[in-house]
Amino acid sequence: MSVVLSLQDVGPCRKQLKVEVPAPAVEAETQRVIQELGQRVKMPGFRKGKVPAELVRRRFAKDIEHEVKERLLPRYWRQAQAESSIEPLLPPEVDEVTDLQPGEPLTFVATVETRPQIELRNTQDFDLPNPSVDPGTLEIEETIDNLRKQVASWVPVERSASRGDRVSVEVTTLGSPEHPDEKPEGKTDALQIEVGDPQVWEELSLAVQGLSAGQEATFERRHEHPPAEEGGEPVVHEQRYRLKVTGIEERDLPPLDDAFAAKVGDFQTFDALRGEIVRRLQESKVDQRRETRQRALLDQLRERHPIDLPQGVVRKEMEGMVRDYAENLARRGVDVEHAAIDWNRIAEDMMPMAEKRVHARLLLDAVSDDRGIVVTEEEFERTLAVLARAQGVSTPVLRRKLDEDGRLTTLRSQLRREKVIRTLLGEPVDGASPDVPENNAQT
Repeated sequence: MSVVLSLQDVGPCRKQLKVEVPAPAVEAETQRVIQELGQRVKMPGFRKGKVPAELVRRRFAKDIEHEVKERLLPRYWRQAQAESSIEPLLPPEVDEVTDLQPGEPLTFVATVETRPQIELRNTQDFDLPNPSVDPGTLEIEETIDNLRKQVASWVPVERSASRGDRVSVEVTTLGSPEHPDEKPEGKTDALQIEVGDPQVWEELSLAVQGLSAGQEATFERRHEHPPAEEGGEPVVHEQRYRLKVTGIEERDLPPLDDAFAAKVGDFQTFDALRGEIVRRLQESKVDQRRETRQRALLDQLRERHPIDLPQGVVRKEMEGMVRDYAENLARRGVDVEHAAIDWNRIAEDMMPMAEKRVHARLLLDAVSDDRGIVVTEEEFERTLAVLARAQGVSTPVLRRKLDEDGRLTTLRSQLRREKVIRTLLGEPVDGASPDVPENNAQT
């Protein structure tokens, strides 16, 4: 007996099913709930477990109805899904649930997001960039120079400060430029800065350059604060400062020899160190090259296959991106609950990227189906083992955790998409463990 009363399209990627739970099933489940509830409840004049069923039905009618629906709706939705051969992208939106009536069936309406029909066109012959993966001499020398700076010692000098020096300064807060006498001098902070370092105020670095120990200067800085209320303009004010140089040091860079190589790491010679630097730079360029080619491939794939996107999936993707953004701010110490952040604007800004992600995943799934690309059990188990080692747990424990969170199927889909990308890029895939994608959103 069919449980699907009707099935209709209510959008480019949305279907609506009206589902009926037969009256005998409703009555049987109702009796089970009443019996279970009767074993637990206590009522005056009756021993525990001896309350008459009809009294339980009347006294706890709302609780019984809620529990019956909680049990029956998921069960019969799965049956309706199998019967109609629908593969929803998200859990159904359930509404129009009828009330329980003795001897009557229970009906509800389920609306789901579905995959759009995709007619694949050209999924090859991509025009992909092919940047060089060989590091240039300037890159190599810059990396070596940065290593020299990291292991260099600082020595005092008797001259004016210049870029790259480490300078000890005393910085005192003064009044604003518009009202210099409005505010008395604030506290003085003793600082040690590297002139020109990106983490140092640019105004401070500029003011220090050219000064010798004992000399003073003033500078101004424009400070910008979050708006006082959501949607307001940022609060900006100018602040004056006085600085006094108390000491100047410069780096004593080590010579580029075998001793320097040994100091940097476990290298016997400077040539060995240079060779390792070249190898790492090349490895990084290989990764960058692949990212560049992958972005170009997905852009061209989307351009060749415009489709109607399931808006519920796009919205969920966008919400996940906003959530990730908020968590990143929180890790950096921002009080996201009280900060004046326009979350609606942020969500709006992230929507185009969410659409691109969903579009790409749908197309990769279609290519996978068309070409019969799958992730073998051996590849999947190998990936689980890698993830388990990274998290310091056993593979069975990780598998159980992912399964409980509903992410096991998602991981398999992500690995399959990664394998499709490797195929389209012309990279080897047989016997290779697919990369573990960073994005955990599901389509």
